Amino acid sequence: MIHVKIIHRILGVLLLIESGILLLCALLSVFYGEDDMFGFIMASLICACCGMTFMMIGKSARKREGAMTRRDGYIVVAVSWVLFSIFGSLPFYVSGYIPSFTDAFFETMSGFTTTGATIIQDVEVIPHGLLFWRSLTQWIGGLGIVFFTVAVLPIFGVGEVQLFAAEAIGPTRNKLHPRISISGRWIMIVYLLITVLCAVSLRLCGMGVFDSINHALTTAATGGFSTKNASIAYFNSHTIEYVITFFMFLSGINYGLLFFVAFRGQIRKLIEDTQFKWYVMFLILFTAIVGIGLFISTPYNASASLRNALFHVTAIITTTGFTSTDYTLWPPFIWMILGLCFYFGACAGSTTGGMKIIRIAVLVKSMRNEFNRILHPNAVLPVRINGKVIPPSTRQSVLTFSIFFFALVFIGWFFYLAIGIDIAEAYGISLSCLSNIGLTIGYHGCNIPWSDMPAIGKWFSTFLMLIGRLEVFSVLLIITPAFWKHN
Repeated sequence: MIHVKIIHRILGVLLLIESGILLLCALLSVFYGEDDMFGFIMASLICACCGMTFMMIGKSARKREGAMTRRDGYIVVAVSWVLFSIFGSLPFYVSGYIPSFTDAFFETMSGFTTTGATIIQDVEVIPHGLLFWRSLTQWIGGLGIVFFTVAVLPIFGVGEVQLFAAEAIGPTRNKLHPRISISGRWIMIVYLLITVLCAVSLRLCGMGVFDSINHALTTAATGGFSTKNASIAYFNSHTIEYVITFFMFLSGINYGLLFFVAFRGQIRKLIEDTQFKWYVMFLILFTAIVGIGLFISTPYNASASLRNALFHVTAIITTTGFTSTDYTLWPPFIWMILGLCFYFGACAGSTTGGMKIIRIAVLVKSMRNEFNRILHPNAVLPVRINGKVIPPSTRQSVLTFSIFFFALVFIGWFFYLAIGIDIAEAYGISLSCLSNIGLTIGYHGCNIPWSDMPAIGKWFSTFLMLIGRLEVFSVLLIITPAFWKHN
């Protein structure tokens, strides 16, 4: 049974929260004296009215714990992302800076899913309020699933099992506290701390206050929206590049582990974590390969090769999507190496997209066991992560996720080919949307003209972004007929 009133009540509260955030952005428009204030006020009022309507529908919802089912949790998570994107697109659309609702929805969904693909050709003419809202969508979306499903929803009596099933942060989860709401608050504190430290660091490096705050929001969220057309290259500062690289790396770590390090001093817990070790290993490996490739095949000296390799490998493997130079000018074999990073993502339990390192580790260990099983048919060969045996159900889930992920990449590839996009670009766009990166593999790379894509391509892209952000199953499950059957 699906509890419609409970779902409406929760969605209503979430919309009221978004309405308040939109109103705060209007104050920034007033501060700068720009003409986007009306767009925010109208968007806030519309969002508030819809939120109150939802609250009225769900006012008689049961509040006792356990009332919500697992299916209810999946519906709330998926629908909340769509609604947030619809109402979040209104400031762009109403203010006239993005006159097409399709484009406005694309921009907003790209923000909330932390993809970072933009249809805005000149972001530097956009008012400060809209730029801040654009960055804020990524910051909200970066921790959105964790925050709204772990910290907010238990207020309404949602069961822990249902929440974790709907959240879908990866095959392993670090439980910080027996109460999920408290775990959510602790994670939120870590998220805020990273954001503040990043903003302060960028300001100390010479970046302006407004730019520092915006880039801190999008760096912590591993989103990649910038206030400049040239992204990080605009600032022409090696120090800024290294600072952003560090915080991108930090944001790619499991937030549960960061909490233990920051507030309990358990550095050993981080160092000994299997996922973290694989994350660092891949970063070092790909940085070394790309760095050597750049040193051999480009005019870069050793220092510049290392810096550019480290920045872009970190930006891609964490699915942030910042750029400090035009990597399309690099040799195509380097594109292919970077293309591998498109798949990986960083750690489960972080704000990154992609497949997640933990799944890669489970797949590699499972394949190694299959080779050993051929040599030793009677051997017991468990897959261990952090010294614990991964149950067969989890291995099956990882394998199924991987099959679905690759299948969706190829489905997207064929779709983009069908609407007339070049074969290399079509593949890159499909992978970019599903992995929530925003960059692509091909000759356009970081300069892909998303605005030139047909409307049907933009709507399909937002669908892939949502699937990638909610980790495939949460979205695909609710569009299956079996999900809606009464049982």
